[in-house]
Amino acid sequence: MAGQRSAMTFSGRRNMSLKSTLTLPSDFRAVVVGGAGGIGQPICELFAELGASVAATAVSEKELRQSRLAGVDGISLTALDVADDAAVDAFAGGFERIDLLVNCAGILRRDAEFDRDVFRKVIDINLIGTYGTCHAFHDALAVRGGSIINIASMNAYSALPRLPAYCASKAGVVMLTKSLALAWAKDGIRVNAIAPGFIETAINAEGRKDVEHYRRIAARTAFNRWGQPEEIAGAAAFLAMPAAGYITGTVLAVDGGFLAS
Repeated sequence: MAGQRSAMTFSGRRNMSLKSTLTLPSDFRAVVVGGAGGIGQPICELFAELGASVAATAVSEKELRQSRLAGVDGISLTALDVADDAAVDAFAGGFERIDLLVNCAGILRRDAEFDRDVFRKVIDINLIGTYGTCHAFHDALAVRGGSIINIASMNAYSALPRLPAYCASKAGVVMLTKSLALAWAKDGIRVNAIAPGFIETAINAEGRKDVEHYRRIAARTAFNRWGQPEEIAGAAAFLAMPAAGYITGTVLAVDGGFLAS
């Protein structure tokens, strides 16, 4: 049955105009976990502008109130702790069908990650939490062949000495993405990841106070600057569109050329 569905989907896309593969269906539904802040906010905003219905989450009601997404048409907000399996399952259970799951939730604890408990917490949220939401939304994604976009990191490939758990967790997200892409292709689900480079968000605000560090990072990029959250959103939109229908198990680096140097 899954093989038949995949063949039909391919045939349908083959008969579409090339231009139409760069649009979303009118009833497109997206869930962006961790979408109320950081990189997730512009992703939610772009999909809403493209006509999608977007459900975004944050870890607390306080973060939801502080989000600029509050009151935006087409976007709903929910508090969700991705480390709480029961809460994740209950949240996912409210969706009969979705077309896209974006996993943006993540933390880092500069220097403190050498503590075992902190290390475990970072892994629990960044890696296990990502798997947990993928698992919870599997059936809703399989209804008409949706896709998953996991937010990994350039630090899955280029390590930092003060963030051992963060780097390890994001390397895990890369291999989780590839493994699920192979496992769930039979269900019509594509699984890809984006590996942002150094993007100016609240998660790295403390590190950016080190001016020498900030300038050293910028100098290694091709554009001699850090990236902005809005510069990740376009990559997410492309990976969700029919134009990317033959892309799965891929990790797209959006790093300003950092890894090329």
